Amino acid sequence: MTTNDFLQIGLYLVVLLALVKPMGHYMALVFADEPNRVTRFGAGAERLLYRLAGIRSGEDMGWKRYAMAMLVFNVAGVAFVYLLQRTQQWLPLNPQHFAAVAPDSAMNTAVSFVTNTNWQGYAGESTMSYLTQALGLAVQNFLSAATGIAVLIAVVRGFARRGAAAVGNFWVDVTRATLYVLLPFSIVIALLLVSQGVVQNVAPYLDVATLEHGRQTLPMGPAASQVAIKMLGTNGGGFFNANSAHPFENPTPFSNFVEMIAIFLIPGALCCTFGRMVGDRRQGWAILATMLVIFVPLAVGLVAAEQAGNPALHGLAVDAHATALQSGGNMEGKETRFGIASSGLFAAITTAASCGAVNAMHDSLTPLGGLVPMWLMQLGEVVFGGVGSGLYGMLAFAVVAVFIAGLMVGRTPEYLGKKIEAHEMKMASLAVLVPCALVVVCTAVAVMVPAGVAGVANPGAHGFSEILYAVSSASNNNGSAFGGLSANTPFWNVLLAICMFLARFPLAIAMLAMAGSLAAKGHVPPSAGTLPTHTPLFVTLLTCVVIVVGALTFLPALALGPIVEHLTSLTGH
Repeated sequence: MTTNDFLQIGLYLVVLLALVKPMGHYMALVFADEPNRVTRFGAGAERLLYRLAGIRSGEDMGWKRYAMAMLVFNVAGVAFVYLLQRTQQWLPLNPQHFAAVAPDSAMNTAVSFVTNTNWQGYAGESTMSYLTQALGLAVQNFLSAATGIAVLIAVVRGFARRGAAAVGNFWVDVTRATLYVLLPFSIVIALLLVSQGVVQNVAPYLDVATLEHGRQTLPMGPAASQVAIKMLGTNGGGFFNANSAHPFENPTPFSNFVEMIAIFLIPGALCCTFGRMVGDRRQGWAILATMLVIFVPLAVGLVAAEQAGNPALHGLAVDAHATALQSGGNMEGKETRFGIASSGLFAAITTAASCGAVNAMHDSLTPLGGLVPMWLMQLGEVVFGGVGSGLYGMLAFAVVAVFIAGLMVGRTPEYLGKKIEAHEMKMASLAVLVPCALVVVCTAVAVMVPAGVAGVANPGAHGFSEILYAVSSASNNNGSAFGGLSANTPFWNVLLAICMFLARFPLAIAMLAMAGSLAAKGHVPPSAGTLPTHTPLFVTLLTCVVIVVGALTFLPALALGPIVEHLTSLTGH
C-alpha cells in the first residue's frame, strides 16, 4: 500500500467519526418520547401530515400492530412500484418513450427497492422513465430507509422501556425519520453533488457530436436527488447503469468522498443514538467499535490487494507501481479519476453497509480483493449495515454474545438490564440464521438448475463466485453484483426477489417480537455476575460471534464448489 492509500482511508475515518456523534445526538432528539427543540421546530408539518393521513400520533402500538403496519405499508409499496413500471408508457415524464417493464423484472425491481436492496437487473437510462425513477424508485429509497430506522427505534425502545406494553407508533417513526433525517440531509447532499456536475433535470436525452466526429447520446434526468438518498439511505440503486462509476452520478473525487461519507453516516450515528436512548452512551460506542474492528482491517486488506496488482501480469513488461502519474495496482474495471484507494475503499464501504452502489466493477477485483465485499455481505450486513437494519442485526448478535457468556458463567444472560430468555434467543437466532440459510440454499438451487447456470458468462470457479455473490447480495439486502451474470431472466428475477423479501421482513418482525418481549420486562440491577457490555472484552466477544456466524455462510457456500466443477465437466461450460 502507498502513503496515499493510508491517507485516504485515515481521512475518511476521521471525518466519519467527527460526524457520527452530533448526528447521533440529533437523531436521539428526533425519536425522543418527550417534545424537544428539534420536534417542536417541525411540529406544524408533522401535525398536518398526520391529519391528512388520519394518523393518531399519540397512540402507542404493541409489537404485533407495529409489525403489521410495517408489513402492510411495504407490501403496498411493492404493488405501487410494480404498477408504475407496468404502466409507464402511458404516463408523463417519459421523453424517451420507454415501454412497460417486463412483469418479472418489474416484480424483482419493486421488491428490491422496497426492501432497501436496490438490486438492478436492468439499465436505468434505457428502461425507466423519469416518473418511474422519481415517483417509484426514489420515493422507495426514502420509505425503505425510514422503515429500517423505525424498526430499529422500536427495538431500542424495547431495551429502554420497563414494564411497557408498546414499542411506539410506526407511522410517527416513519414520518419523523423522513421529515427530520432523510429529507433535509438528502437536500444538502444533492446540492453538493449538483455543484460537482451531477445532472438534475427532466430534459430529453442529448445527441451530441464527439471529438472523433461521431454521435453520442447523453442521458439526462433527475439524478442528483436520487443519488443523494440512495447513498444516505444505504439503498444503492443507480440512476444510470454504471451506477456511481458514471460521470453524471459521481463526477469528481470530492463527490466520491461525499457519497462514501453519506453511506456510513446514519448507520454509524445510530450507534450513538442507541447509547443515548438506553441511557448509557458507552453501549453505543461499544457497538460502533465492534463495527470498526471488523471493517478497518478488511478495508485495508481490500485496498492492499488491489494496490498489489494482478499477479498474472508481474512477469510481463507492465509497470503496476504507483507513481505521480498513475495509481498503479490493478486498475482493471476502475475509473482513473478515483484510482485504487477510492475504488477499493468504496467497495468495502458499500458492501459493509447494505448500500450496493459501486464506483468500480467488482468482477474485476483481484481474488483477495473480491473476497472482502463478498464476506462483508455474508456477515449479515451488520458491519454498519443498512440504516436501522444494520444496527438491529448487530443487536441480535449482541444478544447471542451475552447468551454465550451467560452459559460460560452459569447465569441467566442479561443485556442492558434485561434478562435474555428463551423467547429472545429464538428471535435473535432467527434474525442471525435466516440470511445464512438463504445464501446456502438458494446458491445450491441456482447451480443445480439449468436456468441458473445459463446466465453465467465465466466458466468454473469464477462463474460460481458470480452466482454466490449475487445470492449473497440479495439474501443480505445489499444489491451490488460481481457482474458477468445475466440475471435479468425469469428464474433469477423470481429467485432473487424471494431472497430479498425473506431477508428483510421476517428478520424485522423477529426483532420487533424481541422488542415487545423486552419492553414488558422490568430492569435487573447489575451484579457481580453481570457481563459488562461496554468494555473491550465484550467488543472482542461480539466481534468473534459475528465472524463465526459469518463462517456459517461462507464455508458451506464454498463446499458447493465441487458441484460447480461437476456441472462444468458435464456441460462443458
